[in-house]
Amino acid sequence: MSYNAVSISPTTPSTLHGVFRQKSLSSFTSAIRPSKVLHPVASGELRLLLLENISQGAVKILKDQGFQVDWFPKAWTEDELIQKIGQYHAIGIRSKTKITEKVLKAATKLLTIGCFCIGTNQVDLLTAAKAGIPVFNSPFSNSRSVAELVIAEIISLSRQLTDRTQEMRQGVWNKVSKGCWEVRGKTLGIVGYGHIGSQLSVLAEAFGMRVLFYDVINIMPLGSARQVESLDKLLENSDFVTLHVPELPETTGMMGVKQFEKMRKGSYLINNARGKVVDIPALIDALKSGQLAGAAIDVFPSEPGANGPHFNDQLNSWATELRSLPNIIMTPHIGGSTEEAQEAIGQEVAQALTRYLDYGSTVGAVNFPEVDLRAIAADEKHFVRVCHVHANQPGVLRQVNEILASHNVEKQFSDSKGEIAYLMADIADVSEEDIESIRDRINRTRANIITRLLA
Repeated sequence: MSYNAVSISPTTPSTLHGVFRQKSLSSFTSAIRPSKVLHPVASGELRLLLLENISQGAVKILKDQGFQVDWFPKAWTEDELIQKIGQYHAIGIRSKTKITEKVLKAATKLLTIGCFCIGTNQVDLLTAAKAGIPVFNSPFSNSRSVAELVIAEIISLSRQLTDRTQEMRQGVWNKVSKGCWEVRGKTLGIVGYGHIGSQLSVLAEAFGMRVLFYDVINIMPLGSARQVESLDKLLENSDFVTLHVPELPETTGMMGVKQFEKMRKGSYLINNARGKVVDIPALIDALKSGQLAGAAIDVFPSEPGANGPHFNDQLNSWATELRSLPNIIMTPHIGGSTEEAQEAIGQEVAQALTRYLDYGSTVGAVNFPEVDLRAIAADEKHFVRVCHVHANQPGVLRQVNEILASHNVEKQFSDSKGEIAYLMADIADVSEEDIESIRDRINRTRANIITRLLA
């Protein structure tokens, strides 16, 4: 197997631009000095677990790298994970599988976690970091899919399309225009102007909408969008409010009774972010009173672990009441569920897992210091890469450098994040006996969490 810094799609491109790009990249990478493929020293075959119907493209990437991959279409419960995760070196999940502290304690071989989605709140990130386990996600790949869904929801709400569709399915012809609006000239308020919010901003302006946004940091707007100084200011001046924020203590319940009262009468709420950022009972009251004219909800505080008739009052006590309301769009967390997004997510996260398992790179990890080293060239013999995860304590680098002192350290990089630090070092002219000695001595240091040697 081989590894290049530039990833080329294995499929034949169908457009002239794609063909040109592939030929250009191929000619470029062929001129680069090939890198050496590294393998863990004395660890045996690495075994990966992929849950929740992760794309076959990701499976292929990982298998092509020589990993053993076990793939399952559904999420696993905490009990299932505790029973089985001990045999795996890496796990890939989407949003339904929960990697809790109990699961991590049972994951005695686990080296890394891949979240094949944007969010990572389904993983206990702090406990994972303390166990020396970096967590990777895909922060960009489904942004367009979510933005397009929001546009569809805006139009559907403004024209009451779900109600008219349901009536037609029941044989009712109900041609009305009252309460139905064009979106041109209306104001869209975006809460969270990140990858999704900024793309949505451009799409909305193409429909003739005016765009306001609120974010906790100052961001340069795209097009004619304008940042406002507070959430209240956005709520008071928007016809549609759409949420694109992570689930944090600061965002949990950020849309409640007071916020709905601030919104324009007859406006609309759209939530494709995280289920807990909206107080659903308060939303129901706002819809019943007519304060809001409609809402689109793609995420919920509690979501079923599998497809089927599971979205009920046992899961969320208000489910039946919400379903009964007019002009409500409810979708089963499908914001990023497009073929294009899932393929891109699969490639991005699979490559991140490969880079860490084979090369030690933590670039892109959400809970870990980001450390990387220049690749070892294929013609550089007897090189070993030390990947040392340790507690962020004084004196660790001195200890490690004393262990490596009799060898030529070609390159070294260390960084820390909170209580965790990560050191990578490439050392030359190392014999098999030296490898055993280096690993054992570093493992015995007081601050050691996980030490891997790649050669």
